[in-house]
Amino acid sequence: MNAAIRKVTLVIMLLFLVIFVQLNYLQVVTADDLASNPYNRRDLLRDMASERGDIYTADGELVAISEETDDELEWIRKYPFAEMFAQISGYWSYQYFAEGLERSYNDELTGRTPELEFRDLSEILMDTRQLGTLRLTIDSKAQRAAINALGGLEGSVVAMDPQTGAILAMYSNPTYDPNLLAVHDRDTLDANYHRLIDDPQKPTVAHSYREIFAPGSTFKVITAASAIEMGYATPDSNYPVLTALDLPLTNLTLKNYGGSSCGGTLTESFKRSCNTSFGEIALDMGDDFAKALDNWGVDQAPPIDLLPGAATGTAPQVGNFSQQKPQFAYAGIGQGDVSVTPLYMCMVAATIANEGKMMTPHVVDQVLDSDGKVVERITPKVWREPISPDTAGQVKDMMIAVVNEGGTGTRAAIDGVVVAGKTGTAQVNGQDPGAWFVAFAPADNPTVAIAVHVEDGGNVGGNASGGVVAAPIARQVLEAIL
Repeated sequence: MNAAIRKVTLVIMLLFLVIFVQLNYLQVVTADDLASNPYNRRDLLRDMASERGDIYTADGELVAISEETDDELEWIRKYPFAEMFAQISGYWSYQYFAEGLERSYNDELTGRTPELEFRDLSEILMDTRQLGTLRLTIDSKAQRAAINALGGLEGSVVAMDPQTGAILAMYSNPTYDPNLLAVHDRDTLDANYHRLIDDPQKPTVAHSYREIFAPGSTFKVITAASAIEMGYATPDSNYPVLTALDLPLTNLTLKNYGGSSCGGTLTESFKRSCNTSFGEIALDMGDDFAKALDNWGVDQAPPIDLLPGAATGTAPQVGNFSQQKPQFAYAGIGQGDVSVTPLYMCMVAATIANEGKMMTPHVVDQVLDSDGKVVERITPKVWREPISPDTAGQVKDMMIAVVNEGGTGTRAAIDGVVVAGKTGTAQVNGQDPGAWFVAFAPADNPTVAIAVHVEDGGNVGGNASGGVVAAPIARQVLEAIL
């Protein structure tokens, strides 16, 4: 009998031990994940009945505010500029949680970070709560310039400081009004939500950083930089003058845009955006090309302080060259297996401008308390260093030639300012081409990098090209910022 009791006691003790371990695991190891889980309704309901801190631009325009209501939720979120900043601010909804800054900085906006909860002893004793206020890197004039320059076309504009990664403007069309998702009436909220989510244009999904596209010839910035960095080419390397490049393992060819014939030095090929030269470069590099793309983080999600985060790009993988040579050739011109976000291509231009350092992009500059005191500054961080300053300088010179020496990007030229840029025209099966332009300026001391992507031919359909459609948009935004 005593033996049986001992066995039962041992089993009970083991069960208590398991429960103890599990509770500690949940409360210590997974506490942060559980707290930030969007399905955690407890924290959501707690925060819904509370005021939230303001969000405002670098030049003082209010992006999001809280207003008192006479219903049980007490506070409602308002977005004074509606669609203008929607894909940055995101929305705060009692039924559908949050996106954008409202989600990624929820703890700061509700005053639930250690820096805000324990400012000083008097606040603890008086049980007062400091709300966090977000000061953005976004400039409202730059944002408005991006909207006006895009002119209702479907596409994206991203502009950033190449030295810090601070986003100056980020806008994509289609967009939406986040006020529709902040309402408290359940029926109205559900109708608004499903209308937006069921829209085939996906207005709540920011095409600037949450959708990937073939970058076309803007990707030649990476191809050229990688070839130079890894010793496969110099700006003076020569390539044959061709109309089409024979693709190994197939009976197919890679043709130049419009059936033109081009070649010559790498600089001349870059300036004229010669597909045959860059297809050959990718074939010459083989698996080293895929390694270079790894260094650039092409198939990684660009880090940004927004939730959901940026979309992950695609690229050829190391070890696949012998079986996928044609795909590597197409990747060399930004087609085939390569897809990236407009945000990422802005980061590429910024990397050349910043002497080979790719900075972490961010839209928040500072977190302040209710008294306006700074509790956190977002410090610039290097994400990757794919190339040396010397390589970046050589590619910069080629990008200057694209805009200022009769290349494909002359429509981006600005009087009195040297602009370095690269055009891109991405052929997509069954659609009109995507028009791209990436640039930075002033070239000798860059303060802004930009990427423009206009989807599905813009307003010229099948005749669209980066130089015709996207470059003038970039020029207009650059002029406004500079």
